[in-house]
Order: sequence, then structure tokens, then C-alpha cells
Amino acid sequence: MTFNDIFKSSFIEKVSSFSLLDMVIAMALAFVLGLFIFLVYKKTFNGVMYSSSFGISLVAISLITTLIILAVTSNVVLSLGMVGALSIVRFRTAIKEPMDIAFLFWSISCGIVLGAGLIPLAIFGSVFVGLVLLIFANRKSTDNPYVLIVNCRNDQVEKAVNNSVQSNVKKHMIKSKTVSPDGIELTIEIRLKEMTTEFVNHIASIDGVSNAVLVSYNGEYMS
Repeated sequence: MTFNDIFKSSFIEKVSSFSLLDMVIAMALAFVLGLFIFLVYKKTFNGVMYSSSFGISLVAISLITTLIILAVTSNVVLSLGMVGALSIVRFRTAIKEPMDIAFLFWSISCGIVLGAGLIPLAIFGSVFVGLVLLIFANRKSTDNPYVLIVNCRNDQVEKAVNNSVQSNVKKHMIKSKTVSPDGIELTIEIRLKEMTTEFVNHIASIDGVSNAVLVSYNGEYMS
């Protein structure tokens, strides 16, 4: 095989047939849309601990997915091999927030659509999804659940606490009751009236109540 035969090989022909301009445009748009996804994620994050590495990974996922789809669409044989290679990949990182799954699929979808050359769909879809998330993810609810934890001395104090809770909150439900020689501990899920917490001060001032704690609760951190 001579040096000329090497340059006449199918590999070189495939490289020359691939559009460099299409690749640059697709990767540039993938970076822009990935950055847009990252900014929306940062703006709408409501979890416990914000992870900047996850936000940066959203940009990387958009770029990597675009790169893979560009390669797959350029060669049918390569697409079959890519399916086999990606089928053995396993991800072990736990998803802590349900919204993180939506952002992961959003980044992957952007990469797929851009790699397929559907640029208007990728731009319009990303803007639309971003607006929906900004509107609904940051929407403040007036019916947020809270957990009230009260330590009572005896049954009489417990009844006084229950009466006070019933008259000052919109809705309440006893989640747990712990009885010990030191007294009674009540855990009550409540819905506030007009978002006021002054009744907690009244409960804490009841004779026989050692402490009263009000905790914000979304159903994920406590059972």
C-alpha cells in the first residue's frame, strides 16, 4: 500500500465529506443552549444544596450529545456501533431532586435535535421549556405545609396544645406522638392561616410546654 492509497481510503473520504461548517454551528448552538439550560436551572433551583457541578454538566451533556448525533447521522454503520457502545454505559449517580431529571432530559434532547440539524426546533423548544420552568418552578404557594413539634408535660397540656392548633391553623394532622417519662412529643403537620406564625409563640407560652418548633416541610425530608 502506497502513501497515495492511504489518502484514497474510505476513512479520508468520510472526513472530507463531513461538513465542517455544520459541525461548528451545531456545537456553538449546543453550547449556547446548554448555557441557557444551566442559567434556568440556577434560577429555578429550590432544593436543599445547590450543585454547581451538576449545572456545568448540563452544558457538557448538550455538547456531548450533539457530537454523538453528528457522528451517528453521518454514517449508518457507525450508528449501529455507537448504539452497542452506549448500551454498556451505566450511571451510578443518584438523582436527589425530581426536577434534575427534567433538566437532564432537556440537555439530551437539545443535543439530539441540534445534531439532527433541526435548529429552529431546538431553539424554540428550549425557549418554551425555559419559560414554562421559570413560571411554574418559582411560583410561590400559599398553602405550604409545615411541621409543628411540641413537647408537653402531660395529657392536659396536650389537649391545650391541640385546641390552640385547631383554632389557629387552616388544617392540621398529627403525624406522630411519642410518650416517654419526660413527657409527650407531638409532631403535627399544619397549613397556616394567612402565613402567620404568631400562634407558635402562644403555644410555647402554655404552662407545661417545654418547647415548640415550626419547620418548613415539603414531604421529601421527613416521613
